[in-house]
Amino acid sequence: MTTTSWPAPNLPAMERSARFDRVRREISRHRADALLVTKLVNLRWLTGFSGSAGMLLILPRRSVLITDGRYRESASAELADARVDAELAVTSAPGEVLSELTREEELGCVAAEADDLSWASAQVADASWFPDAELVPTTGLIESLREVKESAEIARAEAAAGIADAALAEVVPMLRAGATEVEVAVALESAMRRLGAEEPAFDTIVASGPNSAVPHHRPTGRVIEQGDLVVIDMGATVDGYRSDMTRTFVIGEPSDTAGRLLEVVAAAQAAGVEEVVAGRPCRDVDAAARRVVAEAGWAEAFVHPTGHGVGLEIHERLRLAATSDDTLAVGHVVTVEPGVYLPGFGGVRIEDTVEVTGTGCRRLTRSSHHTVLG
Repeated sequence: MTTTSWPAPNLPAMERSARFDRVRREISRHRADALLVTKLVNLRWLTGFSGSAGMLLILPRRSVLITDGRYRESASAELADARVDAELAVTSAPGEVLSELTREEELGCVAAEADDLSWASAQVADASWFPDAELVPTTGLIESLREVKESAEIARAEAAAGIADAALAEVVPMLRAGATEVEVAVALESAMRRLGAEEPAFDTIVASGPNSAVPHHRPTGRVIEQGDLVVIDMGATVDGYRSDMTRTFVIGEPSDTAGRLLEVVAAAQAAGVEEVVAGRPCRDVDAAARRVVAEAGWAEAFVHPTGHGVGLEIHERLRLAATSDDTLAVGHVVTVEPGVYLPGFGGVRIEDTVEVTGTGCRRLTRSSHHTVLG
């Protein structure tokens, strides 16, 4: 691989205003008058707000973003950039703002995000924030709307994937030079930031030799050696949207077992990608990849689902697993990542982030799968 530069992406604008209309229809379906949004990633999807403390009250004809003084300027700028008609309330007492809005709007029923609001916070909300309204739980109301990505969202995921591809190309030579796992992980994360990522999509995994048999190994000071399998799982973030990619390298000539592992997992990943088609049950993708591994005699060594949804979160609602009831649709962005792990020896995982299209799928992560470093 050669070093690749990454220009700052010219990203298309997102049409967030229409998202409020979709959310309001869901609020009505739940027979509520308003929705209190507390999950920060959902706030970002709706308003562009990227701070660490905030909530959004969506009312029938207005919306109010509530945050504290740390985010006065940034929240105002983000709302303007997002071009959404939401008011900004900056306060150290959000409960007072919410109770006042409840009285002004004569709210009878307020929906809340049960997956995010803690039991203690729900008790406070019920007693103090909405004393004159009934508080009702909802699960996955906004997350379900986020599953199908708009073209502008996919552009951001693709930009993130491009940054990760370029960073990996830069850092691969370190694998031959006796670097440690930690040194490689730090170099990858530094390169992604330098190339334009706002942050890594998750903690980078670099797992070498026997450590590669641990799917979520944390990088250590182990020196990468000749003959090692090296699993690198990495991703970048652009404007909140994440990519996810795994490549497994062999340092030097692979042993018979290592070569066979690479061959089987590559075939399983190709079989899974082939099944990523709109209208196809997610469990069929998992079954296709798992069938290849089982035929090689390693069924028990494939210890995780074949994939998951990706977007503003690295693991979103779609699951490509035997137990999944999800169905793929145009605009879904998912990973396909079979792996085989042999304790004491090593493991192989190959993963791409792909977009479901009208004719199958399109890879967003494009680094080569041919990873034997002789």
